[in-house]
Amino acid sequence: MATGRTARLAAVLLAGWLVLAGTASALPADAPLDVRLGKALHQKGVAAGKTGAIVIELGAGAVVYAQNASKPLQPASTEKLAVAVAALDELGPGYTIETLVLGRGEQDGGAWRGDLVLKGFGDPSLHADDLALLAAQVRDAGIRKVTGRVLGDESYFDARRTAPGWKPSFSKNECPPLSALVVDRAWLDGGTADQPALAAAIAFRRALVKAGVKVAGKAGRGDAGDAASELARVGSPPLSRLVRWMNTESDNFVAEMLLKVLGAEEAGRGTTAAGARVVRRELAERGVPLVGVRIVDGSGLSRSDRLTAQALAALLVSAREDARISHAFVGSLAVAGVSGTLEDRMETGPARGTVRAKTGTTDAASALAGYAGRSYVFVVVMNGSPVSYWAAQRAQDRFAELLAAQ
Repeated sequence: MATGRTARLAAVLLAGWLVLAGTASALPADAPLDVRLGKALHQKGVAAGKTGAIVIELGAGAVVYAQNASKPLQPASTEKLAVAVAALDELGPGYTIETLVLGRGEQDGGAWRGDLVLKGFGDPSLHADDLALLAAQVRDAGIRKVTGRVLGDESYFDARRTAPGWKPSFSKNECPPLSALVVDRAWLDGGTADQPALAAAIAFRRALVKAGVKVAGKAGRGDAGDAASELARVGSPPLSRLVRWMNTESDNFVAEMLLKVLGAEEAGRGTTAAGARVVRRELAERGVPLVGVRIVDGSGLSRSDRLTAQALAALLVSAREDARISHAFVGSLAVAGVSGTLEDRMETGPARGTVRAKTGTTDAASALAGYAGRSYVFVVVMNGSPVSYWAAQRAQDRFAELLAAQ
């Protein structure tokens, strides 16, 4: 959980922003950084009234720049920052998501008399190699024949395949179908399956046959029930690696799956809404100002999501100061000119290799939030109908370059 120190720090930052917001007109005319940052954000094609921005000096906790910092805006993929902090804090950087093979029935020599059930718990990285490992474990247990079926159990999550507020086109195009049991991002036989658990069962049945285990029945879906016995298991990479992939590559699927895992693990319900409540609780515990904040999904695709620049900045400061998660969180962000969604941005100049940040891009929002070296936390969130992503990114990059040069 968040420490009292980080919660107090967030409160100090909010107070500092309020003071600055109330006295901005009285700032000295020769305040170079403040003026230059304001000019950097001024860009044709981007509405100043729909732009929220803030810069905080780390260590001192001073707010050096703010523009509409308390304005609720669509955050796009900077929403993933909140999911990352909540997941790392609540579950721990070393947490793994398991997938089990459970038997309904009993073993009789080399035969399993009954069904095998592949039960998922929300691993977004589950792939065919994992199924091969599971099949090998079943074979090594002495099972050479299954008299029943192979079933896919996705009961750990609800049955919703998308999140609230998504455009219909986001399904499959922006994110595979959500399920507690998804293999290879629901890709099977040249297409994305509408029923991920069934696709997973089909793929596992094939893996069993390839491993030398005959299966009499067809693949299907089903609940393992409480009486089933465990026959095999595999685990995901540690959560720190999943979060790094989610943030560096801005992976919507990983974000939505982790949100449901949070709901299931911390609230007892594998739903997007339950996960969102856990994230909001985490923000509150860290002293993040929640006025105007609305957490609806994990990826930022929802048109109903709202975050403020000051909320994102307080979260970034809190995560940086939290020794338990700081390394994993900061390390999960893309590096300017080097990696992920920032590989082709700020490729030269002081920001390259220095700025670590999360990008965000939809037709209605463009954002950049992160750290400029060890000196500054910065957030820029720009909205429009639509927003020009080219113009927005140009302004954001200028903004980050100025901070990196200090």
